[in-house]
Amino acid sequence: MKFSNSVKPLIIVMTFIGAGVQAQSFDVVINDGRVMDPETGYDQVANIGIKDGKIAKITTDNLEGKEAINAKGLVVAPGFIDTHSHVANIPFGQKLHLRDGVTTPLELEVGAYPVDMYYKNLEGRSMTNYGATVSPAGIREKIANPKYASDTGTLVNDLFDQYQQQHSHAGMHMTTFLPNSEQIQQINTLVEEGMKQGALGIGVPVGYMSKGTTSEETISWQKIASDYGVSTFLHGRFSSQKPATTGILGFQEMIASVGIYGGGLLIQHIHQQSLNETPKALAMVLDAQKAGLHVAAEVYPYFQGATVVGADYLVPDNYGTNMGRSYEDIIEVATMKPLTKARYEALMASDPSASVIFGGIAKQGMINALTHPAVHVGSDAMPLVVKSTGEMAVDFDTPYKGNQGHPRAAGTHAKVLRLVREENIMPLMTAVSKMSYMPAKYLQDNGVTSMAHKGRIQVNADADITIFDPSTVTDNSTMIEAGLPSTGIPYVLVNGTIIVKDSKVLKEVKPGQAVRNQSQ
Repeated sequence: MKFSNSVKPLIIVMTFIGAGVQAQSFDVVINDGRVMDPETGYDQVANIGIKDGKIAKITTDNLEGKEAINAKGLVVAPGFIDTHSHVANIPFGQKLHLRDGVTTPLELEVGAYPVDMYYKNLEGRSMTNYGATVSPAGIREKIANPKYASDTGTLVNDLFDQYQQQHSHAGMHMTTFLPNSEQIQQINTLVEEGMKQGALGIGVPVGYMSKGTTSEETISWQKIASDYGVSTFLHGRFSSQKPATTGILGFQEMIASVGIYGGGLLIQHIHQQSLNETPKALAMVLDAQKAGLHVAAEVYPYFQGATVVGADYLVPDNYGTNMGRSYEDIIEVATMKPLTKARYEALMASDPSASVIFGGIAKQGMINALTHPAVHVGSDAMPLVVKSTGEMAVDFDTPYKGNQGHPRAAGTHAKVLRLVREENIMPLMTAVSKMSYMPAKYLQDNGVTSMAHKGRIQVNADADITIFDPSTVTDNSTMIEAGLPSTGIPYVLVNGTIIVKDSKVLKEVKPGQAVRNQSQ
């Protein structure tokens, strides 16, 4: 059925107002905010009524509810969806995400193993929505290192937390493990088991396993993703801007399998792998989309990256020649001092999982990538370390001050909004879309059908809502104080429940719900 242009606006208005005009009492009402819905472009001052975790009404009429938020002068946006968090299952990590406007942080790059353990650990205990891919990295670690036994479900946590590392016997065995055909079959059996447990796709951090991961494995992971109608999530095999192992070549490895077998592919932090070649890499992503492939990219708004010192791409032969950097461009998080050749070699021998921050792409290159139409925002939030103890910052009550690490764990989304205000890098609606609707739509199109109800401010959408002041919102985290929370985001709701109130995260409120693939 076709509609005339005169009818279309009426349909949109009816969608936002909702059925029925009779007086209603809502659980929460949000009054006089600038309501922004990036899917439809709706952008006007309105009131929102929330009932049973859903947006029930959007109107200019007065609304009454059990709780009321005065949003005058504030933007009412969909809750931000972070497709790249390594702290989504940590109370302090969730707390920082919420202060940054994130309602749904997801562990997709490295993923979880065992998947059911990851979900079970968070059920009824999560302040945010949660979900993860299945982790071939964790599975490879288990097969190469049979002593490895996680009780967190995440290899990242097991490596970064000193207690968990000792308790789980986690190591870096997966980085160089070269499996035989029988072991590859074992890996893939466990990958499929994770898919059946609700994994959102398959994490492919081959950039940390470049010396051992075979083409047979990467091809089979894309085939499995296609079989389940989901996506792979890639940290490419190479981080380089020079032949013979450019970042683009690492992307082509997986895009080829998408073209042959299907499924989706999200290239995570694309700018830190292709560096000066990022414009060419993004042009390739657009061409893949034009060819009908489900390929997209993600960027965080920093030119510095964070990882472990033992990462394949930080080896001197690559980091120097191919990434254009040197030892002093790597900062050891424990001391916040640049590395020397001697210190790098000592850490590689004694503690290859030590946390570091490194220089990557140039700042303007990062901005250009961030504003590209094929790109959405993901933080790559890594665990922070308490300066006074050297332990991973886990507990909810961990002070905001006194933490070391990469500031993206606390400030990614507010930084994007600050850059919009201060440097006019893109329209505000575009920025909101990159942090909400675009990641939701990508996941929705790749097997996570429940995401059709997120990333939107529409009637019947999940009431995951971030309310911010566009004139003041800012990131405060720095390389020296990485845990300082974003400000200018006074209210956040998760599934219709206020979880951030007057810029304070409510400790005992746990409204987060699991996000799983369509088979669940």
